[in-house]
Amino acid sequence: MTGPKINTRFIFVTGGVTSSLGKGIISASLAKLLQARGYTVTIQKLDPYINIDPGTLNPYEHGECYVTDDGAETDLDLGHYERFLNVPTSQANNVTTGKIYQSVISKERQGNYLGETVQVIPHITDEIKYRIKLLADKNEFDFVITEIGGTVGDIESLPYIEAIRQMKWEMGSNCLVIHLTLIPYLAAARELKTKPTQHSVKTMLEYGVQPDILVCRTERPLNDHIRNKIALFCNVDVSSVIESIDTSSIYKVPLLMQDEKLDRVVLKKTKVSAKQPPNMKRWRAFINRLESPKHTVEIGLVGKYVELVDSYKSIIESLIHAGTVNNCKVNLRLIHSEHIGKDNLKEKLSGLKGVIVAPGFGNRGIEGKILAINYLRTNGIPFMAICLGMQCAMIEFARNVLDLPGAHSTEMNPATADPIIDIMEEQKKVHIKGGTMRLGAFSCKISRPSRVFDIYGSEVISERHRHRFEVNNHYLKRFEDAGMSAPGINPESGLVEIIELKGHPWFVGVQFHPEYKSTVDAPHPLFIDFVKASSMI
Repeated sequence: MTGPKINTRFIFVTGGVTSSLGKGIISASLAKLLQARGYTVTIQKLDPYINIDPGTLNPYEHGECYVTDDGAETDLDLGHYERFLNVPTSQANNVTTGKIYQSVISKERQGNYLGETVQVIPHITDEIKYRIKLLADKNEFDFVITEIGGTVGDIESLPYIEAIRQMKWEMGSNCLVIHLTLIPYLAAARELKTKPTQHSVKTMLEYGVQPDILVCRTERPLNDHIRNKIALFCNVDVSSVIESIDTSSIYKVPLLMQDEKLDRVVLKKTKVSAKQPPNMKRWRAFINRLESPKHTVEIGLVGKYVELVDSYKSIIESLIHAGTVNNCKVNLRLIHSEHIGKDNLKEKLSGLKGVIVAPGFGNRGIEGKILAINYLRTNGIPFMAICLGMQCAMIEFARNVLDLPGAHSTEMNPATADPIIDIMEEQKKVHIKGGTMRLGAFSCKISRPSRVFDIYGSEVISERHRHRFEVNNHYLKRFEDAGMSAPGINPESGLVEIIELKGHPWFVGVQFHPEYKSTVDAPHPLFIDFVKASSMI
């Protein structure tokens, strides 16, 4: 195992008391502050589940599956990392227990361990440490921040905590642990309670890890008495007790952490001299636009996972980014596609100035999406379709304009007489589900004149994909003759990447996922133009 450059610092972010405290946001916020000071930073997520990756997980289980340029299907927290840092992540930024064990077992089968008994310690923990250090080996970052999924005390997290213990022992001040915990407010007692935090830290100590910094999630401010009590019982400096109070936007968290001096404490404890004060001017300008919009716009999102908003996290954040560019607040209405029918269609979509039909898989809710698209097309309402949404737009157009009433996708109806959408040729012999789709960044050539060329301002773009089915080019000329053009084509395969409808105020469908590339510093142009068009209706 090779070591990273000597100056790399490793920061671990663990969680206690309860899940969903916001480890990913704290990790991204700290990374943003360090980046703003001139340091190179990356963040990775270690997930304790045994799945190889989130690609086969139901969105109800784990939220959206985020996709990187190099085709990794990853945890949604990598989306937060990219949106905050405006730096792409990769396969190496998300590691699961499944990947760890798969690698160790593969090495054992190949005889790499020379007949040793393969055990959790040292073999599994060595593999974990190797994956943590791999990012530094390749890129020589100043800081590698590693978020540990789950909650301390979970059985599946134990090998990760042990790996942290070993790294702290091996690397001293080059390794630091931030523990995120909860300070609940009990209304009956009218006070904040520190016992859950004390017990969480005690659990860490039982595993041999002393947290260096405590970040305390709370709905009420921490007074000096509370901070001193936490410091005393948890064996940390008072300056290392950091308040993370509830806020109206995740994008305010970096500024709150700056006010709490989290980045200063990290630099001090890792013995790194400050290069410069953090330059957060652009970030503050973004927050100002976010909090002081000049107007609002009502936009709908039609999908089948709307009960869990994390299923569409990147789309929702992309609309926030685009709203700030247009000086407006996007009021988002989530509409369940299964609940849309001919009798309530107008009611469900009433008052909306623009609508996005979301990506997804499977037959559930498809007819509701198609009904919604027909209404949007015929009533001139700005419309963006993403992945499966674009395929639904093609099906709707074929049925109602091309007079092909049985048109469908072979994903939903393998026996359809008119397979407007069909499985890609290279996917026909694929039977293993995980990691086998068309994944990652592919190029797209945009023809002009077209709306999308005006939006992108470029003839060649690169966007991220996650799909198995595509537009059947056999029908393409019929679509184009009827006014549905395909100005975006993959130059290598000829696959349709973008469609747009002539004569409509704003009707664009994309086979790729533009939401994966929208960041605070670089909002995606498609979302910007869509929100702009919706604001003008």
